[in-house]
Amino acid sequence: MSRTITDIKTFLSAHQIQMIDFKMIDLDGRWHHLTIPASNFNEETMQYGIGFDGSNYGYAPVECSDMVFIPDMDTLVLDPFTEIPTAVMMGDVQVIGKENTPFNQYPRNLIRSAANYLRSSGIADEMIIGPEFEFYLFDSVSYRTDPNHISYTVDTRQASWNAAAPSNGYQISNKAGYHADLPRDITSDLRSRMCLLLDDWAVPVRYHHHEVGGSGQGEIEVELGELCRMADATMIVKYIVKNLAAKYGKTATFMPKPIFGAAGSGMHVHMLLRKDGKPVFYDPEGYSELSETAHFFIGGLLKHAASLCGFCNPSTNSYKRLIPGFEAPVTVGYATANRSAVIRIPAYAKSPASRRFELRNPDATCNPYYAYAAILMAGLDGVENRIDPRKNNWGPFDFNLYDLSIEEQRKIQQLPRSLEEALDALETDQQYLTKGGVFPKELINIWIAKKRQEARKINNYPSAPEFAKYYDL
Repeated sequence: MSRTITDIKTFLSAHQIQMIDFKMIDLDGRWHHLTIPASNFNEETMQYGIGFDGSNYGYAPVECSDMVFIPDMDTLVLDPFTEIPTAVMMGDVQVIGKENTPFNQYPRNLIRSAANYLRSSGIADEMIIGPEFEFYLFDSVSYRTDPNHISYTVDTRQASWNAAAPSNGYQISNKAGYHADLPRDITSDLRSRMCLLLDDWAVPVRYHHHEVGGSGQGEIEVELGELCRMADATMIVKYIVKNLAAKYGKTATFMPKPIFGAAGSGMHVHMLLRKDGKPVFYDPEGYSELSETAHFFIGGLLKHAASLCGFCNPSTNSYKRLIPGFEAPVTVGYATANRSAVIRIPAYAKSPASRRFELRNPDATCNPYYAYAAILMAGLDGVENRIDPRKNNWGPFDFNLYDLSIEEQRKIQQLPRSLEEALDALETDQQYLTKGGVFPKELINIWIAKKRQEARKINNYPSAPEFAKYYDL
């Protein structure tokens, strides 16, 4: 699809659009927006874009921060949440010069560069991915980080801690929410509305359901799609989930671990490669019907698993989820139908076209463009260097890895236990990312420095459990 300015004006007129909202992505992966009257939209806007301050997005120092946003007409869609009829467009960013050039650190530009690198490698023409979005829907949330008061509170009437309060009697106990049915699943209709809106935004949904977390955890799994498109789709999912929750008086969070002792929220990423329209990962004679190329791709993901966490699990909260006992991976390995391994091969994906595997450690605090591009580059490094997971003690592990003794665990590589460990790994293992200039070295350095500062600040705060444990010593 390639829309023209005439197509855009026809859409604006048909929907009586009064405002156009341009969505721009910051370094962390949050959307910001800039809004113009629809009457101001013209060919000059499309060709020359709109200037903005890149320093507020984390991309440039204040002394050289002028950048230009160029709308992508193919992303035009109607915003269902605004009072004034508004259309939404994503876009790309350019650096101002004699001739403006694409800013190679901007997330949409970078992931497009990764997709081009894949095509130039000859390994495949396209990467197809499918994220699973887990999130909590609460009735209320409050939090404070004052010097003398650090606290947070979340609540939902379906949580087991409200069993003694007047209610309908259908609370869900902790870790017992998987596929919970009505009337216990009080957010089912809300998730259905989210899915219908996603379809309006050209993000088709496979299914939704209540997740393991009894305190309002849900999941929406979307259909697999092309790499760059699915990075955009990730932003769309988070936008729709959060805004529709707010519209119905609830609050949504994709935090990996908002509740102690409850199931965490991940963003498992299913993936496969295609070349000339044919599946690259399928081989009826291979382990779990996976080809040698698939195994080498897995080998690359596992070799670089620790440094990948720097982009796929880039928050301090991420590592409160990556602990044993909650179907979150901690061991670097792969297997069929094994949710305790970093890479799981779904046993139910039997057709050649759907044969794939999922990377289970990512979560939605990532910048999806950087995370998905890093996943692709790690896998390609495995293929290019023929890294075989079977020869590196990475599996296949067809048993529960949580049951390993401490001594046995020491013999198998583990994921980082903290954001600092992940950043240490990224600092020493990044050559696979910079191949073909996909990840600029400058971006990786900025990312590491930013995330180290973030981790130091958060970890310097005393916590309530520390008071409970140490106050009277």
